[in-house]
Amino acid sequence: MNQLSQKIVKMIALGAFALVIAFGECWQAQAQDSKAPYASMAPLDQYLMADRNAEIALAQSAAPEAISRDADVLVLGRHGYETAVKGKNGFVCLVERGWMGPFDGEDAANFWNPKIRGPVCYNPPAARSILPLTYKRTEMILAGQSKAQIIDGIKIFIKQKLPPLEPGAMAYMLSKEQYLNDGARHNWIAHLMFYTPLMDGAVWGADVPNSPVMLNPQFHGAPEPIDVFMVPAGRWSDGSPAPVR
Repeated sequence: MNQLSQKIVKMIALGAFALVIAFGECWQAQAQDSKAPYASMAPLDQYLMADRNAEIALAQSAAPEAISRDADVLVLGRHGYETAVKGKNGFVCLVERGWMGPFDGEDAANFWNPKIRGPVCYNPPAARSILPLTYKRTEMILAGQSKAQIIDGIKIFIKQKLPPLEPGAMAYMLSKEQYLNDGARHNWIAHLMFYTPLMDGAVWGADVPNSPVMLNPQFHGAPEPIDVFMVPAGRWSDGSPAPVR
C-alpha cells in the first residue's frame, strides 16, 4: 500500500471513529433527556391555568362538595397564589404544582413538570401550619430561584416564620382530575394526607404488606421537618368508587 493509500485509510478510520463518538454522545444525550425530561423550569405560562374558573373548580374537586363549597379557594397567578373565593369553614382548596414535591431523588422527576396539577384541600390546622410552605416555595419559584436557593430559603423560613405544626393537620386529595405524574396521569388514587413531626413510618404501620398507610416523600425532613402519611379513601370527592392500591 503506497503512502497516499495509507493516508486515505487513516482519514477514513478517524472519520468513522469520530462518527461513532458523535452517535454515542447523541444517544447518551437522548437517554439523559428521556430520564430527566423536566430538568429545569418551563416558561411560567405553562404552569398557569388560563381559565380561572376551571382552576377554581379543579381546586374544589379535592374535597367533598359539603366541605369545598364553604372553603377558601386559591388560584395561581404570576405573583403567587391569590384568593379567588372567600369561604367560611376554615378549609383552603388550591391546585398545587410540581414544585411542591421532593427536591431530590427519584420522586423529584416531576418537580419542574408543568403538567402537574394536584388539587388539595387543607383543613384549618393544615391551612395555618402547612399552607405557608406552599406560599413560600411558590414565592421563591416565581422569583426564579434555584433548588439550592429554595432549600436554603425554606430552612431560614422554618426557623424564623413558619408556625408550629398543629395537631390534626390533614388534607383531602380526592379529585378525579388530579395529575400527579406522567405515568399515572389521572388514574392515581383518592387519598387523605396527615401531617406529623418527623417519625419512623413504623409508628403508623406505613408501607408494610397489606397496610393501607403510605409514607409520602413530599417533605420528610428535606428540608421541612414534617412527614406526610397517606391513606387511600376509596372514593372520589363526588362519592364514586376510586381504585385502592
